[in-house]
Amino acid sequence: MSTGAVGRAHPRLEGREKVTGTARYAVEYPVDGVTYGWAVPAAVVRGRITRVDTDEALASPGVLAVLHHGNAPRLAQGPERELWLLQEPAAHYRGQFVAVVVATSLEAAREGARLVRIDYDAGPHSTVLAADHPGLYKPEHVNPSYPTDTAEGDFDAGYAAAPVRVDVTYRTPAYHNNPMEPHATTAQWHDGRLVVHDSNQGPVAVQATLAELFELPQESVRVITEHVGGGFGSKGYTKAAVVLAALAARHVDRPVKLALTRQQLFGPIGYRTPTIQRVRLAADAHGRLTAICHDAISQTSTIREFAEQTAVYTRSMYAAPHRRTTHRLVRLDVPTPFWMRAPGECPGAYALESAMDELAIAVGVDPVELRIRNDAQVDPDQGEPFTSRNLVACLREGAQRFGWTGRDPTPRARRDGRWLIGTGVAGSSYPARARPSSAAATARPDGTFLVRIDATDIGTGARTALWQVAADALGVPPERVEIRIGDSDLPVAPLAGGSMGTASWSWAVIRACEALRGKLREGASPDTEVSAEADTTDEVGGQPTRPRYAYGAQFVEVRVDADTGEVRVNRLLGVFAAGRVVNPTTARSQLIGGMTMGLSMALHEEGLLDERYGDWVNHDLATYHITGCADVEAVEAYWLDERDDELNPAGVKGIGEIGIVGTAAAVASAVHHATGVRIRDLPIRLDKLIGVSGLA
Repeated sequence: MSTGAVGRAHPRLEGREKVTGTARYAVEYPVDGVTYGWAVPAAVVRGRITRVDTDEALASPGVLAVLHHGNAPRLAQGPERELWLLQEPAAHYRGQFVAVVVATSLEAAREGARLVRIDYDAGPHSTVLAADHPGLYKPEHVNPSYPTDTAEGDFDAGYAAAPVRVDVTYRTPAYHNNPMEPHATTAQWHDGRLVVHDSNQGPVAVQATLAELFELPQESVRVITEHVGGGFGSKGYTKAAVVLAALAARHVDRPVKLALTRQQLFGPIGYRTPTIQRVRLAADAHGRLTAICHDAISQTSTIREFAEQTAVYTRSMYAAPHRRTTHRLVRLDVPTPFWMRAPGECPGAYALESAMDELAIAVGVDPVELRIRNDAQVDPDQGEPFTSRNLVACLREGAQRFGWTGRDPTPRARRDGRWLIGTGVAGSSYPARARPSSAAATARPDGTFLVRIDATDIGTGARTALWQVAADALGVPPERVEIRIGDSDLPVAPLAGGSMGTASWSWAVIRACEALRGKLREGASPDTEVSAEADTTDEVGGQPTRPRYAYGAQFVEVRVDADTGEVRVNRLLGVFAAGRVVNPTTARSQLIGGMTMGLSMALHEEGLLDERYGDWVNHDLATYHITGCADVEAVEAYWLDERDDELNPAGVKGIGEIGIVGTAAAVASAVHHATGVRIRDLPIRLDKLIGVSGLA
């Protein structure tokens, strides 16, 4: 019987530890005999190492070892060549880690790294994404396993016959994950067993990769991830820091702590690829779509293919009889792109939702009404009804809360002194996924309960949400429940990513708690511990395959200085339909965080690549500008009371990514409404507005 814990606002269980500094992160665990590692990056774009001179480094006080391809322990060469570190003299991109210095102090390791001398035989390179790059090709699939291209009807004929057409190209730059805690690891070996405290989004995946690389049984690797200071996708897979730390610890036969610097996060751990997106929309005189085409171009590295699923968003968002989406990729001498909050959906929504705004203007229909007219209750891509689709409800609720009704669509119609005022809107969607998971629940003789699952809390409040779910499933007050997560020795669970964490983990927690209650009802002795486990593999795999999505609508009001082009966001408001909300406190934080990150994408963030060196010149938080509190004057997040019985036992859809999806498009449309200037290459900097359409 539910105790009402789910749905109740509650502060994070670990909140006090985090604000008092007692919560331990990956390199904060006390370890006897610890040493420190410092990674050395390659200084050429592409080439071969011809000499590594370590004499001066090894002579520096405190330095114990310098690992490189000539002396590092050997790794198994598995499918992930990107993690085959310090095994070959090749340098595939500038910034690739080619050596590690180990010393008795962090300062000594850093100084030792400065003293390592590496010579290269540099080769020619290609680092710039272009629509006409001769190396463009069609990948076999796009992340994670979507078809590369899709087509329904006859787009070319449908587009040519339409009375209203929009043909526009949008560009987004590279974006860089910047979690507060960098990629960091403490690694130690004991009797052939590897134990790492690592900052990641899923211990089991890291455990499996390390076992493969070091040719160990999986049970001989333990990955502990109790607290993680953010990930945004970049920590969703095994990355260089943990491999380097494990290599170094094996080499010096002592524990090693290794944390990447802020500058080292700009490349080797992944980033959101730049994109070039052409969107063509055709509609009748009433704004009903008749044809949609979304062509996306992005980049990957020469050592691993990662194809961002940029145009996948367009496949299911709005209905039209004639549709086509394509993806093309080029291999460049750059680091491999990777997941960043809402990969694919985020840049794809920027292009499609911006084009929808341009179509609304071309037809003369309100942007909210245009989206409502093109709503689809049957998935245009799969041809199956959605389990639930409340996009229209989000648009209407958001319009009412924002005060959209009566908006004058004329650009530059509102002015407050030197400030031009504009408003914009965008829709959002994100898949509601779940993966098989397992959990265990134990009843203790003192009347308390322990729930164990290898879930990962990356700062989202997942630990607290699972605690609430467990209390309801057990039918006891939450104070009697202890939750234990973040350790590969616990029951196996999928990573925190794809907005599927709580949906997957809560499913297993509920089933384990139900099984435990069944045992207790059967008369288990009250003075002994009683445990039950659950594995949802069969249940998740046996679910119907109807399309499941969370939806949202973001509304933005901006002001633009007519003299300087400065853009300020007065208001940012989002309404979402994301299933059942477990904890309103942490849910609101996630939605606000996602929208703020989308605003940052629209106005501030931009990786500036120097093509001569194949590296980003603004690789720190002093020069890579991200949105701060002062940049968001008022941000509000609301959600609908949505119940969808076809999801999972907890009824959740996931909220970690839906907030970012449409926000950049809403900001860009608001800037156009304020100024009459349409910026199609992000970010919207003042130099792109100055001197255009009457701005000073």
